[in-house]
Amino acid sequence: MSRIGNSPVSIPEGVTVTLDEGLITVKGKLGELTQEFSDIEIKIEDNQVILERSSDKKNFKGKHGLYRALIQNMVEGVSNGFTKELELVGVGYRASNQGQVLDLALGFSHNIVLELAPEVKVEAISEKGKNPIVKLTSHDKQLVGQVAAKIRSFRKPEPYKGKGIKFVGEQLRRKAGKSA
Repeated sequence: MSRIGNSPVSIPEGVTVTLDEGLITVKGKLGELTQEFSDIEIKIEDNQVILERSSDKKNFKGKHGLYRALIQNMVEGVSNGFTKELELVGVGYRASNQGQVLDLALGFSHNIVLELAPEVKVEAISEKGKNPIVKLTSHDKQLVGQVAAKIRSFRKPEPYKGKGIKFVGEQLRRKAGKSA
């Protein structure tokens, strides 16, 4: 059985955590994040956030671990930030960005133009002889993952040649195809 909720979240220097009624706010050098919570008691003691549940029911146990993980991600996000890198594998697949607008050429008749939220910083890296890489950076882990999944959904990697948009370091299951 998981005991994630029982371990405290340590607060590094430069990060402030404040509690309101049913709302926790984390501020750091990279930004500010807020999260609502219920059914769990949260305390801040000597640079640690401690979560306690009032009951051992399944719903309370689930929220105990969930809110602990969310608070940990918030603290890490405002202090270090999160990065996702996507690789475009395929002939003629290109990516470019102008500020917060990402322009993707993925073999369709028209380019895909995606305007990103201001919290997500985007960078398109194109080197000669290598696949283009789209680098997403933000202090919000959920938002970075959601944007990366949206971009990946435009052209998921196919199992025969491996063409498509994949995460850097992702292992694809390849199929052999037809044999004559």
